[in-house]
Amino acid sequence: MTDVLGVMTAWESTTTTVQPEAGEPVVIALADIVSGKPVPPRPSVRLRVTAQEAERRALEGWPAVVSEPLGEWVLRASAGFTSRANSVLAVGSPGLPLDAALDRVTAFYAAHRLPAWAQVVVGSDADMALESAGWAAARPGEADSCFQVASVARVARAVRGPVRAGLSSAGGAVSVSVSPDASDAWLAVDARALVDPVAARTVLEAPAQVAFVSVTGTGGELVARGRVSHCDDWAGITDVWVARDHRRQGLAFVVMAALVDWSAEQGARTAYLQTRGDNPGALALYDQIGFVTHHEYRYLAAP
Repeated sequence: MTDVLGVMTAWESTTTTVQPEAGEPVVIALADIVSGKPVPPRPSVRLRVTAQEAERRALEGWPAVVSEPLGEWVLRASAGFTSRANSVLAVGSPGLPLDAALDRVTAFYAAHRLPAWAQVVVGSDADMALESAGWAAARPGEADSCFQVASVARVARAVRGPVRAGLSSAGGAVSVSVSPDASDAWLAVDARALVDPVAARTVLEAPAQVAFVSVTGTGGELVARGRVSHCDDWAGITDVWVARDHRRQGLAFVVMAALVDWSAEQGARTAYLQTRGDNPGALALYDQIGFVTHHEYRYLAAP
């Protein structure tokens, strides 16, 4: 006997094919298989990147309508649709003295008729410098946001059982669809998007590879949804939502399963998402399926 370790790429009527990490694919007769088991993948190297690199990766999954570089900082404006797309991402160096950089920031947002906000990594040099310059919490009373990361393979395995339970509790009365575009029904449950649907669609649909998951009930009504973008080997998960009357039925797991399945098909190995630190339900869900907090960020407003 011998064995082979790799990714199973095909399962036919009499053979299966396994692709080792190096070399040619191995075709194995099913009759020759004595045993097999899933092996946890190696942790993604992306789990060890800096907060700056992680935030810059996230830019690609949530691109603003208008974006301008300021040294390593990025000015973003999107007619007010979401804080992320309407704040300067202040990571790294702005390439100017701080006072001059902040003047550029405030002038940019004044030109776009938006308040001057900055997204900063908690405890970073930019965070401390802006607070020393008089910038304060843009949303007082709200917790900082958690940037969470997980292995796509681990999440895919973790959601299998809860997905079966969720579909069972729903009695098979829901259907799952994946689309490259946001439907009107998908957008309709987001009050932020309804303020400016054009800006919302521009941000949501801008990535080259993006998918919108919709879970509908027997009457065709939207009961859960989510969005995922893919770039390189990163999958950015956003907008996971379950209708109030359908919560605690496992539908969030159904959405997550569809999102990570699509991500895996695109070749993603690392998934990331952002959620507020005062959302214990979401944090518990994501912890259960393998996400860990990589860093935290907050929004500061100009004085």
